[in-house]
Amino acid sequence: MKIKPSKNIEAIGGYVFDEINKIKEDLIKKGVDIIDFGVGDPTTPTPEFIREQTKKSIDKYKASGYPITTGNENYLNAIAKYCKKRFNIDLNPQTQIMSNLGSKEAIFNFPNAFLNNGDVVLCPNPGYPAYDRGTLFAGGKPYYMNLTQDNDFYPDFNLIPDDILKKSKIMWLNYPNNPTTQIATKEFYKEALDICHDNNIILSSDEAYSEIYFDEPAISLLEIDTEGVIVFNSLSKRSAMTGYRIAWTAGDENIISLFKKLKANIDSGTPNFIQDAAITALGDEAHVEKMRNEYKQKRDILISAFDQIDLAVKKPEATIYIWQKTGNINGIEFTKQLLEKCGIVVSPGEIFANTIDDINPADNFVRVALVPSIEKTKEAAERLLKLK
Repeated sequence: MKIKPSKNIEAIGGYVFDEINKIKEDLIKKGVDIIDFGVGDPTTPTPEFIREQTKKSIDKYKASGYPITTGNENYLNAIAKYCKKRFNIDLNPQTQIMSNLGSKEAIFNFPNAFLNNGDVVLCPNPGYPAYDRGTLFAGGKPYYMNLTQDNDFYPDFNLIPDDILKKSKIMWLNYPNNPTTQIATKEFYKEALDICHDNNIILSSDEAYSEIYFDEPAISLLEIDTEGVIVFNSLSKRSAMTGYRIAWTAGDENIISLFKKLKANIDSGTPNFIQDAAITALGDEAHVEKMRNEYKQKRDILISAFDQIDLAVKKPEATIYIWQKTGNINGIEFTKQLLEKCGIVVSPGEIFANTIDDINPADNFVRVALVPSIEKTKEAAERLLKLK
């Protein structure tokens, strides 16, 4: 029997980390202590009070059956209360908010509710792979908006051809941005909204990193408007709950209602005991502030080290990353060099961007995920000086 992949699966490229992983494995066999800043998965344990609530709620819901697909009343109310306190926005929990199995699931599936074959989706480049892959699996065509240092890592909307705008159904934005760490301004959001309203494009904002900021709180697109807008947020980074798979979307009730219809046909919802854990997490800011302080310490330690080896430094104002320039070599070569000479793993920028017209806007960067401990980060900073 011959098994053939679908065109969508076949179109997904190879894994650039294969060669890097081989170098990593060889070094581990030689006894090298590898410090891994590659994968953006927090290693900080989920706070104890959240874990304790999860345990209690497992018994509370021991015979509850399937949860409500789009979120139970208590969870939706908690999100509305949180958004009011954090962003000063009023949302109807029944019509403008829904639960998701993590924001990745929601982002990937979202285009299926709105695209017909050949419709265009405007995707940031570099960007989270779920934006364009969700588009492709829904039968759409990604149009890549390059995020470059010359434009402060915002898309230049003037470069989008008029015929592309007319065919576009969705625009994806992501601020605070993964991987560039840039934050959004109200002026930028207003510009994006004007373009989307003028061209009948849904403006989708991935705000998974909105709570990991270091000076001023990051803003939400919902603070500007809800018409034609949908925002995706998550407990993964805010409360170190990546494995719980709990998130939410909020915005225009017409968009939410169609997304709910789609979601009812995809999954059976996040378990109620996890929704309880999320409610508890949303009610506390002390643990988030503690994590922000830890990420900030790690950021400053590594920024200082990169500066000492004469690499240009952009100090992140938000996210759990550093988007580091690599000097006169590309990200893949720098990643190999860092691994072989220092035993440090980072992610080459190229893997986050598509090469269009022989140009990859991320090929002279690496993404450094600030997930190892403060002690390991200090050790990594000392090792970096070997590159001087």
